[in-house]
Amino acid sequence: MQPTLAPQNVPLLDLNAQNGSIQNEWSAAIETVTSKSQFALGPAVRRFEQSFADYVGVDHAIGVNNGTSALQLALQACDVGPGDEVITTPHTWISTSWAISYVGAKPVYVDIDPTTYNINPELVAAAITPKTKAILPVHLYGQACDLEPLLSLAEQHGLTLIEDAAQAHGAYYQGKRVGSHGRVGCFSFYPGKNLGAFGEAGGVVTSDQAVADRVRRLRDHAQDGRHNHVEIGYNARMEGIQGAVLDVKLRYLDEWNAARRRHAARLRELLEGAAGLQLPAVDSADSHVWHLFVVLVDGQLRTTLREDLANRGVATGVHYPTLVPFQPAYAHLGYQRGDFPVAESVASRCVSLPMYSELTDEQLWYVAAQVRDCLGGAKSAAA
Repeated sequence: MQPTLAPQNVPLLDLNAQNGSIQNEWSAAIETVTSKSQFALGPAVRRFEQSFADYVGVDHAIGVNNGTSALQLALQACDVGPGDEVITTPHTWISTSWAISYVGAKPVYVDIDPTTYNINPELVAAAITPKTKAILPVHLYGQACDLEPLLSLAEQHGLTLIEDAAQAHGAYYQGKRVGSHGRVGCFSFYPGKNLGAFGEAGGVVTSDQAVADRVRRLRDHAQDGRHNHVEIGYNARMEGIQGAVLDVKLRYLDEWNAARRRHAARLRELLEGAAGLQLPAVDSADSHVWHLFVVLVDGQLRTTLREDLANRGVATGVHYPTLVPFQPAYAHLGYQRGDFPVAESVASRCVSLPMYSELTDEQLWYVAAQVRDCLGGAKSAAA
């Protein structure tokens, strides 16, 4: 039996629904921090760091102020700097490239896989030069990259592999959580992530003691003991309130990710065969945590589809409309249209549909029905 097709407003993301469900717990955790004025680092951050390290399956987690800093400090702690090249993806949020630039290195972009939209390992191999120091793949939209060939390349050429797992908290690759495969893993805890803080926050994970020690120093003015600054450092500490909130939310992450997987499966079922729509692919059952549910449509239809859905109460997004190497900030690198045919196609066609753990089946059915109707409908959405 199909749900009643009543008009609805379905946001792209509903943080209030999630936060409201555990308000008593995070309120108590914040109260503990504020009552003791433990606002920068402190016990709450240390508890979260230990919990998150255990969750990812590494020896160390270091809380920082945001995901961009996590990437920058990880690169610096791995001795990536001026004159070095770092191979990465052109299709992602720009922070991945910012971090490379911040340490004085040069981002080198290769095209993506047409099925997963993650970096194409075969093209990475062809892009390695004597200047290459690191490979920086992104687990885009919540789906784990194919890391085995990248790890093999890193070992073969003496390179460092750093995982950008900012969109993939809790995803697995070959039985291990993302972030635990490379020398270092980097996370963002921006509020809209699968594991989100109440503001800006990020984290670095590693089992390399030397890297962990250096990241801890760098985030706190490069202090090795009080008032002993051993190199140029940063103020990149995690706030106590964010550590407290994240420690509470981490307990629910697997449950929330499981709900996202159910919702994604339901949307895929409801949208199967829809006219002019390419659905996201999944490598394996646990490789995707569905930070975003991204479909592809004819580029000429994207604007009309989004406008029509907005008029029907369905919010959408575009992640990401302009490839990083085509941003004005990176024009000096000299990349041209046609250099990344797969990524360019995806960027021109991608649409993000609502995806969060608190979606109801009625909302999912409504979203699918509206998408079908706006596209002309190949067949009616089944319940």
